[in-house]
Amino acid sequence: MQQGDTTTQRPGAVRLEPLRHLAGFLRRYRWRVLAAVIALVVAAGSVLAVGQALRLVVDQGFLGDDPAQLDRLLALTLGVILLMAAASAVRFYLVSWIGERVAADLRKAVFNHVTRQEPAFFELNGVGEIQSRLTTDTSVLQTILGSSFSIALRNVLLLVGAIAMLFVTSPRLTALVLVGLPVVLIPIVFFGRRVRRLSRSSQDRIADVGSHAGETLQAIRTVQAFGHESVDRARFEGHVDTAFTTAMRRIRQRAWLVGMAMGLAFTAVGIILWQGGHDVLAGRMTGGELSAFVFYAVLAAGATGAVSEVSGELFRAAGATERLMELLAAQPAITAPARPQPLRQPVQGAVALERVRFAYPSRPDDAVIEALDLTVAPGERVALVGPSGAGKSTLFGLLLRFYDPQAGRILFDGQDLRALDPADLRAQIGLVAQEPTLFSGNAWDNIGYGRQDADRRAIREAAAAAHCTEFLDRLPDGFDTPLGPGGVQLSGGQRQRIAIARAILRNPALLLLDEATSSLDADSEARIQAALTDLMRDRTSVVIAHRLATVQSADRIVVMQHGRIEAQGTHRELLAQSPLYAHLAALQFSAEALGAAADRHHGRDGAATQQN
Repeated sequence: MQQGDTTTQRPGAVRLEPLRHLAGFLRRYRWRVLAAVIALVVAAGSVLAVGQALRLVVDQGFLGDDPAQLDRLLALTLGVILLMAAASAVRFYLVSWIGERVAADLRKAVFNHVTRQEPAFFELNGVGEIQSRLTTDTSVLQTILGSSFSIALRNVLLLVGAIAMLFVTSPRLTALVLVGLPVVLIPIVFFGRRVRRLSRSSQDRIADVGSHAGETLQAIRTVQAFGHESVDRARFEGHVDTAFTTAMRRIRQRAWLVGMAMGLAFTAVGIILWQGGHDVLAGRMTGGELSAFVFYAVLAAGATGAVSEVSGELFRAAGATERLMELLAAQPAITAPARPQPLRQPVQGAVALERVRFAYPSRPDDAVIEALDLTVAPGERVALVGPSGAGKSTLFGLLLRFYDPQAGRILFDGQDLRALDPADLRAQIGLVAQEPTLFSGNAWDNIGYGRQDADRRAIREAAAAAHCTEFLDRLPDGFDTPLGPGGVQLSGGQRQRIAIARAILRNPALLLLDEATSSLDADSEARIQAALTDLMRDRTSVVIAHRLATVQSADRIVVMQHGRIEAQGTHRELLAQSPLYAHLAALQFSAEALGAAADRHHGRDGAATQQN
């Protein structure tokens, strides 16, 4: 799948051919598939045998004069029916198992594959779209493989077998059937093409519904804060109505397909019954042969109708398979080399950027980083400051190798990032993002996310270092309390402290802090700053901060603007050398002074009120 093309596929391009990609998943369970096929063949053969049993019952039982013979023939017919029932039950169980198993395997394969993709893949394709394919499309395949596919195969076998038995029973009438067969197949082909074109379109519209719903619900606080509920509800209704309209167009075509096929097929049966009746009266065939012929004709007509009905589901499954295979075919742009270099030991965490240029894939002509040179020595503490959009957070993404620069190179301990395994590199980096990410689970899970092999004692020590224990211990079940999706039961500052504890537990060689104290109150910030100072001691650290008061203790401050380094030095040096830094400092420190004065003013007012 090419990035960005998830919604540009032509609906008319859907064929049954994509279903062949499922063969690799089915091959793992070939013995169960073989058993299901055998059961299906036995069941179909039993149905066909019922027609011959019916012929014998009529000719040798009803028209004979031996009651014992009639009993034997009816017992034989009952035995064939019981065999058909048993084989059908086995087929249903095995096919349902295969459908559930393959759908589960597909979900795992797609999820495992997409988690290897770089962030740019999700930016271009949309998380909601990918999530829809992972859930809705696999559910479609589960239904198809678990029932519809076996129904189609069973009815194809019945159709072929019924036509063969028709020929054995009466070649003359069978020739009449074959002459009229194109009349039945023409509407199936005509409407089948329309169903095929609409199947992919219907799946895409359903994906739009899921994508919009997920985006709105994930941002429900923002939606409600801005009173945007009615607008989002109207947009969602629009997506739902569009999906409904597309689905109804597909359903109408399928209804025409099934109705025409069934109507024509059974009309043909009526004509055959009329002609066969005259043949019986003329002595050209027996009553039993006519009964068997009508049975097989009805069987063929029913099989034709069933195949036409299921064919729409098969085309829908082909569309779903195509969408899933597009995900599985996508190749990540960020991969480990064939022979990655091992990290040099001991890991120091030194960083060097040499003439780096980078533009996001969605905006290839708009460079976010341009001709940037930067070196961070082992154990050095470097702060990045500058206006929004200067490229500071982008620089973190490059250091983590979420992206590769279009020009220049980035070194970690003197080794080019492209020569390293990204997993080995990221294992040496600790990140505290501006917007902390928490997952469903408790505090043990979320802090332990930083190091999977950490025991509870190490997790608690990291939590204490980040001042998390004071609020986690007060929760109903302490550290075992579920924090809710995204940690919604915690405040922004508490979530930030959980993220800091996660980084402390990781004990990385390189620490990246992106506004790590932005969500904290003054008291918490002071305590976290002390914890971060301990964490950054003797460790290479790169800190992004918009509040200059938090970076004055850095060994070096790098001022960025428009993706370039405007100046670098200590706080005092930059005040004298960098007009941009001096301007930012003047704005922030004057604002803080005004805030402090206001606090003192309110303090005096409060004291005066108490005295009065």
